[in-house]
Amino acid sequence: MAKAKLKTKTWKIGEYCKGGIITVEVKGTQIDIIGKEWDYSKGTTRGSNQADAKEWTRETLDATHSGAERKGDNFLCDLTTSYYAGQVMDWIKEQVKFESNW
Repeated sequence: MAKAKLKTKTWKIGEYCKGGIITVEVKGTQIDIIGKEWDYSKGTTRGSNQADAKEWTRETLDATHSGAERKGDNFLCDLTTSYYAGQVMDWIKEQVKFESNW
């Protein structure tokens, strides 16, 4: 049986997000939504390397569990605006299918 490949994406949102950065890691049905603090020593623009930015919050979801989509959306809405939360959730839904909606 093949191992699930890790898919990851980072959004450098800045002032519209607590901490400024959201990284999502998807492996199989597990989804990790990670809030990170912007590392100003690496620069202040979106082009700056924020790979080593410090994690300050995380939510782990299992797409096979009922309510996982709502829990992820609520967590994202607490981190950022509804617009950016929607952008992140759209990407997550391209990567994994939630078993049950809301």
